Parts: sequence; structure tokens; C-alpha cells
Amino acid sequence: MLQKLVKQRKDSLSIYEQQNRPDLAVKESEEIAIIEKFLPAQMSEEAVKAAVQAIISEVGASGPQDLGKVMGVATKQLAGQADGKVISAIAKSLLTA
Repeated sequence: MLQKLVKQRKDSLSIYEQQNRPDLAVKESEEIAIIEKFLPAQMSEEAVKAAVQAIISEVGASGPQDLGKVMGVATKQLAGQADGKVISAIAKSLLTA
């Protein structure tokens, strides 16, 4: 639930920055910082890449067509530890390489 609140605020923050509304952007940034104190620490990008690589090997994925299998396992294993967009981007890059 807290991750959803952070995501909403990050979306709002990017909109406020695009619309050149620093007054509202500062408020959103402060709220994000407060909420993130109550969330578990997020994995580094390198740690996520290593975890996704292990999942790819585990499920036997061989290309972009197996992205669904990888994401299904990865989102369950890395829930609360990494953002879904980061997991997806890393999985796509590893499967297309």
C-alpha cells in the first residue's frame, strides 16, 4: 500500500516538474521521503540484475518471448524490494541481449 502511495506521488511530482510548479513539486518530494522511511530498502540495480539473471536461468527463458514467465516469477520474488518498471526494463534487456 505504501509503495502505491509513493508511486502516485512520483507520478504527480513528474507532472508538477513538467508544468514548472516547484511549490507543488517540493510538497510531493517531502511526502515521498516520509513514506519511504517506512518501506523496506530497495535493491540496487546490480542486485536486481543478478536476481533477474538467476530467474532467467531458473525458468529456462531464452528470448523476449519468455518475458511473461520471467516477470511472473520476478515480481513475486522481488516484491517490495524493487520497482516493477526496473525489473521489467532489466528483464527485457537481458532477454534481448
